[in-house]
Amino acid sequence: MTQGRARIALLGVGLMGTPMTENLLGAGFQMTLWNRTASKCQPFADRATVANSPAEAVQDADVIITMLESGSVVDAVLTRQGVIAGLKPGALLIDMSSIQPSLARQHAELVQARGARYLDAPVSGGTVGATEGILSIMVGGDAADIEDARPIFEVLGKLTRIGPVGAGQLAKLANQAIVGITIGAVSEALLLAAQGGADPVAVREALLGGFASSRILDLHGQRMIDRNFEPGGPSRIQLKDLRMVLDEARAENLTLPLTQQVHNEYLGLLANGHGETDHSGLLLELEHINGVRLGRSDPNGH
Repeated sequence: MTQGRARIALLGVGLMGTPMTENLLGAGFQMTLWNRTASKCQPFADRATVANSPAEAVQDADVIITMLESGSVVDAVLTRQGVIAGLKPGALLIDMSSIQPSLARQHAELVQARGARYLDAPVSGGTVGATEGILSIMVGGDAADIEDARPIFEVLGKLTRIGPVGAGQLAKLANQAIVGITIGAVSEALLLAAQGGADPVAVREALLGGFASSRILDLHGQRMIDRNFEPGGPSRIQLKDLRMVLDEARAENLTLPLTQQVHNEYLGLLANGHGETDHSGLLLELEHINGVRLGRSDPNGH
């Protein structure tokens, strides 16, 4: 697949889709864009075609990328707004949204019945990873189709083939369980240290040099200290993903107590009106439960 010839339709020009579009255009791909809120496509109007509907966007596309909010939205766009019905024979639909593995498999069957191809390829890395082109891309589907899409994936980040269709979504669920639980752990650790009189800035710096180091401690720990909860990944999306983790666990007769607890904390966070905060804003729910606020101590001990 060469940049000059493959036309990509990208459906969902939001927090993630916007930087992904920028990177794909910068790599020379021809693009058609659609978003429910059409104004989000306008910054690209001089470099890409802006479609009025999803069906219009895909009619001439060789590759269709969906980056939408939830499984229900993806399903509506694909099955009720004419996307699957409008696919060209041999077209490749890549769903990079985070949806239920079972729904990915259903969509794959519908796409294949149209003589087209399907990959589920959810991502991790947030808006920072999307902007820098360093997303972790977890792909489920046929190996030959993945290789065909490699030039696109390599613009966006690093791909790993997980297995057959649906396996990419399973990997994303595993990712979101770790992310949610780790955000909870970082929140508790920094609050504990600060309440005891330690400087959370120094605590975070020390922990980054040890076994507790993680990208979440690095990026989201800093967000908590700075109280910068502008959404890179909104809390309502984290809650949606944790709900899918628990649904999948129940389907496999598994009990995941840590995931369940963090899920409940995000429920409380949203109930208190913080659904649009970054998922690192789970700290706000911990502060609410304890009636305290994470603060910086005087480094001189006063």
